[in-house]
Amino acid sequence: QRAGAKGLYISGAALSACVGKTDTGLLSLEDFVTLSKPIVDAVGLPIICDADTGFGDVASCVKAYEGIGLCGLHLEDQVFPKRCGHLEGKAIVSTQEMCERIQEAVTAKQDSNFLVIARSDSLAQEGIEGLLDRAKAYKAAGADLVFCEALTSKTMFQDVGDTLYKKEGIFLMANMTEFGKSPLISAKDLFGMGYKLVIFPVSALRVAMKATEYFYKESLKVGSQKGFLDDMQSRSELYDLLDYKP
Repeated sequence: QRAGAKGLYISGAALSACVGKTDTGLLSLEDFVTLSKPIVDAVGLPIICDADTGFGDVASCVKAYEGIGLCGLHLEDQVFPKRCGHLEGKAIVSTQEMCERIQEAVTAKQDSNFLVIARSDSLAQEGIEGLLDRAKAYKAAGADLVFCEALTSKTMFQDVGDTLYKKEGIFLMANMTEFGKSPLISAKDLFGMGYKLVIFPVSALRVAMKATEYFYKESLKVGSQKGFLDDMQSRSELYDLLDYKP
C-alpha cells in the first residue's frame, strides 16, 4: 500500500506455502478466511482472494469472503483436489458444472461490486478454441472477469485479448507468475492487449523466502547477523509501518 499499489491479491498458493503445504487443495475455506482476515484488517485497499474450486460450497465461500471485507474472488474449473495452474496433470470439470459454480457465486453475493472472476485451466486439455468457448460461457453465466490460466506465449495473450475483450467485451485477468508456463509480460503491455487486472501472485513470497534462506545460511555460518543490518527493516521503520508510537 505504501509503495503505491491500488489493489491487492491473495494467492492460494502463497497461503498454502506460508503454512508449509502444497497448492493442492489442502487448505479449507476456514483456513483461507483465517489467514486472509489480518491482511484485510491491516490495509485500506480492495483485495481479491483466490478461492480454488469453491471449497465444495461456493455460496458459503462468497458469504465468508464478503464477511471479512474482501472485494472479490476467483473460482477455477478444475476438479477437486486442484493443482497449481502451471503444472501438468490438471483435470477439469464440464463447462456446465463450472457455469453452475459461477451462478452460485453471483446469486450468493450481497454487494453488487463484489467481483466474481472465473478462471479456466482448460488450455492443456481443450486447446485455445476450447478455452475461448469456455470463457464466453463463463461470462454468460455471470462472471465479471475471466482468467485464462497458463497461456504459453505473448502471441497467445494477444490473441485471447483480441478475441475475448476487443470482440466480445469480456474483461480479462492475467497471471504473471514466475517459473511457469507463461512468459513474463509487463502490466503496461497486458493492459494494451485489453487485460484489466494483472496479478503477480507469489513474487513477494519468492523474494522474501530467497533472502530469508540466504540470511539463515550465512548468519549461522558466521555466528552473527551484523552483515545483514543494511538489508533489514529497522525497528523504527517497523513501528512506523504498524503505526505504533512507543
